[in-house]
Amino acid sequence: MSTVDELLAGDRSLLLVDDDKTFLTRLERAMQKRGFDVRIADTVAGGLAAVSESAPAYAVVDLRLEDGNGLDVVAALHLKREDARAVVLTGYGNIATAVTAVKLGAVDYLSKPADAEDVIHALLATGGKPPEPPENPMSADRVRWEHIQRVYELCDRNVSETARRLNMHRRTLQRILAKRAPK
Repeated sequence: MSTVDELLAGDRSLLLVDDDKTFLTRLERAMQKRGFDVRIADTVAGGLAAVSESAPAYAVVDLRLEDGNGLDVVAALHLKREDARAVVLTGYGNIATAVTAVKLGAVDYLSKPADAEDVIHALLATGGKPPEPPENPMSADRVRWEHIQRVYELCDRNVSETARRLNMHRRTLQRILAKRAPK
């Protein structure tokens, strides 16, 4: 029996709330492979409906969603089920929202991009100590590349708009987008 199976001996229900459909689908598959019973939502309203229908034991919630703030889902989950363990994911992390997330019941606050292993370690960490750092963390170049790709997708693959939002020259961005992802 694996460590994840031992920790998930009871309720394996997990709610994933994120408006990035690609990330949501990828994380859903990864968590199902690791033994979770996964439900997904891509809006605050969908997340709140899932919580009111049946509050899960675990939740991974994006902070910024198209129809509002993911912290509303965390707060509703904590009110409905105090023992639920929620992790907040965001590409826009700052200390103030991290503190608010924890006050509302989140057990951890992770910056995107986070992989399934990071999420599992955060969800299952016990004893009040932070989870162990990942064995093979992403390089700084990879994190930068992932961030650029995310902003590029959010700008509907518009190079000019992405360059403007990232405050970089358009041609520099084009060269970065033409390369493969760093390891």
